[in-house]
Amino acid sequence: MVVVQIVYAGMNILYKLVSENGVNLRILIAYRMLFATAFMVPLALIFERETRPKLTWLVMFQAFLCGLLGGTLAQNLYFKSFSLSSATFAVAMSNLNPAITFVLATSVGLEKPAVGTLGGMLKIAGAVVGIGGAMLFTLYRGVKIDLWSTPVDLLHYDHHQQHVAPSHPGSSRHVMGTLFCLASSLSYAMWLIIQAKMNERYPCLYSGTALICTISFLQSIVFALCTERDWSQWKLSWDLRLLAAAYSGIVCSGVVVAVIAWCIQARGPMFVSIFNPLSLLIVALVGSLVLEEELHLGSILGAVLIVCGLYMVLWGKSREMKMINQPEPSKSSQESQSQSSEIATASAINNNNYGNYRSIKNISSNSLTTLSLAIDGDSS
Repeated sequence: MVVVQIVYAGMNILYKLVSENGVNLRILIAYRMLFATAFMVPLALIFERETRPKLTWLVMFQAFLCGLLGGTLAQNLYFKSFSLSSATFAVAMSNLNPAITFVLATSVGLEKPAVGTLGGMLKIAGAVVGIGGAMLFTLYRGVKIDLWSTPVDLLHYDHHQQHVAPSHPGSSRHVMGTLFCLASSLSYAMWLIIQAKMNERYPCLYSGTALICTISFLQSIVFALCTERDWSQWKLSWDLRLLAAAYSGIVCSGVVVAVIAWCIQARGPMFVSIFNPLSLLIVALVGSLVLEEELHLGSILGAVLIVCGLYMVLWGKSREMKMINQPEPSKSSQESQSQSSEIATASAINNNNYGNYRSIKNISSNSLTTLSLAIDGDSS
């Protein structure tokens, strides 16, 4: 999982570089989904040829919404924030995903937190702490924290010796970047809830992933064509643009899904989740060293609160799952009502990196456990 977080950190840094170099990120996302589709479709044909259930119109509609909310919309909003803020800020905000998903699921009645239990109180407190950390990160700057200087300046090189002033907390660009990040997190949370429903009808990892990637690719192509008519922007050559598209599509949306699947099967979803803040640490260090990103006291305090909120939600969810797995007299109506909320919140906890996700369903004689897998990234 350390390698997975390094891979995601590399993706975020690559996208920051190409965004500052004038590359149209909408076109880049379309190419990314093309590479992801080309990678996932053969896997679906090879490994799930005999096990795929029938594809219904309802599943197709759910896949369309998943591709839109979890792919096209979420990624365009997320990476748009890169050009308005910093890579460190965007990655830090992505750790709010579990808290936002919990709040959304609660507001629509899918999640009913047990306020009288420690698990329920931890989830509520974690959501409050995480959102408070995001506000602190956005509104408070504080003193500048100097780590160490290096002669490497990738953004300076990309702009041909033209210095790019970073976006500071409190500036209009930074506030807009915050709004884009929050909108992306909301889109991501809505997608997780819809995905949980889709997984019940179509529990196929590779086939479902390939279907969502294909739909998201078509949506991204249409959106990019509507916003960019300069055909020179669509040309791929042996440069950073091709590297970012291939790396994020094949590695982050393809290879990483197998690694995460193996880790979840071997150690469980909570083991996977605890490594998510590592990507934030890597991006913050690399960004301050080679991207001329400034670290301030407010940024560090806000990031710490966001990560603390994440772990509080994880801890609360872990305690709730232990209580659910304990044998007790069952009430079929309560189990039916709470199943969707447990799936949706568990999916948000398992993965915070923006992009597309899928689920593995392990069926035993006593339980049905839905585990969400990241096939993206950055988120993220």
